[in-house]
Amino acid sequence: MAYKDVYAAWKTDPEGFWMDAAKAIDWDEAPSKALFDKGDHLYEWFADAKVNTCYNAVDRHVENGRGEQTAIIYDSPITHTKREISYVELRNRVAMLAGALRAKGVEKGDRVIIYMPMVPEALEAMLACARLGAVHSVVFGGFAAHELAVRIDDAKPKAIIAASCGVEPGRVVHYKPLLDAAIDQSTHKPDFCVIFQREQEVAELVEGRDYNWHGFQYGVEPAECVPVEGNHPAYILYTSGTTGQPKGVIRHTAGQLVALNWTMKNIYNVDPGDVFWAASDVGWVVGHSYICYAPLIHGNTTIVFEGKPVGTPDAGTFWRVISEHNVKSFFTAPTAFRAVKREDPKGEFVKKYDLSGLKTVYLAGERADPDTIVWAQEQLGVPVVDHWWQTETGWAIAANPIGIEELPIKLGSPTVPMPGYEVEILDEGGHPMKAGELGAIAIKLPLPPGTLPNLWNAEERFKKSYLSHFPGYYETGDAGMMDEDGYVYIMARTDDVINVAGHRLSTGAMEEVLAAHPDVAECAVIGVTDQLKGQMPVGFLCLNAGADKAHDDVVKDVIKMVRDQIGPVAAFKLAVVVDRLPKTRSGKILRGTMVNIADGTAFKMPATIDDPAILDEIKDALQTIGYAKD
Repeated sequence: MAYKDVYAAWKTDPEGFWMDAAKAIDWDEAPSKALFDKGDHLYEWFADAKVNTCYNAVDRHVENGRGEQTAIIYDSPITHTKREISYVELRNRVAMLAGALRAKGVEKGDRVIIYMPMVPEALEAMLACARLGAVHSVVFGGFAAHELAVRIDDAKPKAIIAASCGVEPGRVVHYKPLLDAAIDQSTHKPDFCVIFQREQEVAELVEGRDYNWHGFQYGVEPAECVPVEGNHPAYILYTSGTTGQPKGVIRHTAGQLVALNWTMKNIYNVDPGDVFWAASDVGWVVGHSYICYAPLIHGNTTIVFEGKPVGTPDAGTFWRVISEHNVKSFFTAPTAFRAVKREDPKGEFVKKYDLSGLKTVYLAGERADPDTIVWAQEQLGVPVVDHWWQTETGWAIAANPIGIEELPIKLGSPTVPMPGYEVEILDEGGHPMKAGELGAIAIKLPLPPGTLPNLWNAEERFKKSYLSHFPGYYETGDAGMMDEDGYVYIMARTDDVINVAGHRLSTGAMEEVLAAHPDVAECAVIGVTDQLKGQMPVGFLCLNAGADKAHDDVVKDVIKMVRDQIGPVAAFKLAVVVDRLPKTRSGKILRGTMVNIADGTAFKMPATIDDPAILDEIKDALQTIGYAKD
């Protein structure tokens, strides 16, 4: 079947489409129907089913004769460790951990916060919660104590599972003092904590509250899988809210199982037994969906990678992992490829490895600039597919469905909407825009299975954040357009569409032009307040290693390029070379914070910032061009 036929089949009979996809899941009690309309634009999927996520991700593969297949490959260039865990070993480990949690009182519906680095035990903790029907909330390991405290008070966990430390290139990140400080600050106190002691740092345990990961499991009865309702929350994942109070995105159990399983073949084109690698972190949605759940539900081998794209030890680490573990589909963020390209623009490291097993590369997390995609395609000789989704949706809104049909790649577009998503481009009044016109991207309700049905204990906020602006639609917060062929283009966050003398312009379109300069490794464009024109665009450029052109000349080049390609209307006259850009740990550029610095407005230090010192460098750079008021 061609993509258009599959999409049409969903549109004609969404109920039948999703009930058919649900046949791939092992149900304790099958759903009577797919969609449950609760009224007031609230929906649930497969709500009356009974099912267990851990059973579908682990036990059923063992029972179906795949127990000896590798479930998880742990590869940590930072600690020089590699090991493989089979499905049968994973089942035994998860059942014991779940049994130990149950012995300490954790049961269905209880919340458990997981605060861990990229080690297999993080996935085991998630699966152990799922086994009991407990609701996990993974908080990125090493997150600041205050931010962890806020999440403790919102989720009210019965238990916290943490590691003693994380290991970064050249330093150990002390998790336990951060955890202790967070518990001190929070109003809610967990009943107990379980600490996975790593050999790089053994943490001090608080008597009566903290238990050692191994000792705590000694002599317990392994736990069986507890069936839960289809609309039982599988997890809470906090995403940064504009108010400073994080939003707890929830994921329902049955919808997640059906949707994620469907994506593995249809989007990522892997079959059970194939090796799938998402180079992300369990603290982000990609880690939930595509390191832990989807590959295991589908019977794939997943990779837990503790390292960086460059520096562990070099810009060839991705290619080593792909070659060594025979990865078929690889998923990463554009920012990771930009880092690799910056260190190795000619792809010398790529040539050192046999990448013949690699069939497709997928990018997501932010806009993939065409230059990065072209570079990766030339180096790897396989399709490099951008696809677009959000923490809220849990899986791709728009993608190239390689497992259904490989569609022509259009640079700058994450291709077409997936079944379940009816994407429309709307103007401010909620009216559909013509093909090629820039507007707000919205999705007609109901959203498909696996997306957020609500926010944790915050229904009014859910409606206000996503449903109120365009009634009958989910507001994505992204701006873009669709072309005549139905390809979606994500140009910017809605906040990143700037207004220059009455012209609505996309900063993303300008970034695309800057990124095409041969010396530019990475860039960002922000709109700064201007008395005369409302806003003016300012470009920030990070240059490739070994670029020998003078900075001023590169700046002149890019200003001319924007003038030639977007036109004088962009009023692009200011750009500055910087060593690095401020980013979140998942690689998103903190454009909003850069705007605050330029405009001299107060802002809260972003909790997810990778390195706060970069903000001073940005301020200095802005001051050299007459911005960044004190």
